[in-house]
Amino acid sequence: MPNYPASGPHSHRHTLSVLVENRPGVLARVSGLFARRAFNINSLSVSPTERPDISRITVTADVDDVPLEQIIKQLNKLLHVLKIVELDADNTVDRELVLVKVAATAQTRSDILEIVQTFRVRVVDMHPESLVIEATGSGAKLDSLLSLLGDYGVIELVRSGSVALSRGPKALSEKVVGSEITGR
Repeated sequence: MPNYPASGPHSHRHTLSVLVENRPGVLARVSGLFARRAFNINSLSVSPTERPDISRITVTADVDDVPLEQIIKQLNKLLHVLKIVELDADNTVDRELVLVKVAATAQTRSDILEIVQTFRVRVVDMHPESLVIEATGSGAKLDSLLSLLGDYGVIELVRSGSVALSRGPKALSEKVVGSEITGR
């Protein structure tokens, strides 16, 4: 197998939606495939779907197109992987969640609350010296919010991985039938 660099001048962010059987060890095999090829995962989110026997793994990574094709081929060979789709940014609803604790003095609190109102996010905890803010939105929106809050002193933050669905009425799991959920 060719040794492709993890990212190059033509790499860009790709989002994969991977349906897997809801079983122990599947996530380790999927993420291990990226690690063995020296690809950095930008975000990773896993949860059950509308079907309790199926989980969705949403992976975003900056890779070139050719290595991505190889990753998809290898993922398709993994036990308990049911379906893989690369999500097109133009036809995808993509969101992240961030909780950010910001230093807030009596002098800066009103400015921070103005930012909260402008971004239509919410304060979920108040302390005399800090605020915890919850925000959901696109990665770009959250980056902008964090940039502005950085001026006031971000004490700590936690950010979820990207979760994404394709637009339109069809479900990714529609074509996955019960007989496929037994491994290969």
